[in-house]
Amino acid sequence: MDMISQKSLLKLLAAGTFALTLAACGDNNAEDAGEELDEIVTDAGNAVEDACEDVKEGADAEDKDC
Repeated sequence: MDMISQKSLLKLLAAGTFALTLAACGDNNAEDAGEELDEIVTDAGNAVEDACEDVKEGADAEDKDC
């Protein structure tokens, strides 16, 4: 699976999780759930980018940024 497909899958998973989280909680907890989900998605995105950079470094690619 290439990196674009993994990123798309992560985004879809995050959106689905977010929708279920909001549906399961009341108005008071919605903001907290959104902030927590934002942090989770950011961490997942950083992990994917780190993995991509590690692969490019291992392949001795000229462009090591993802």
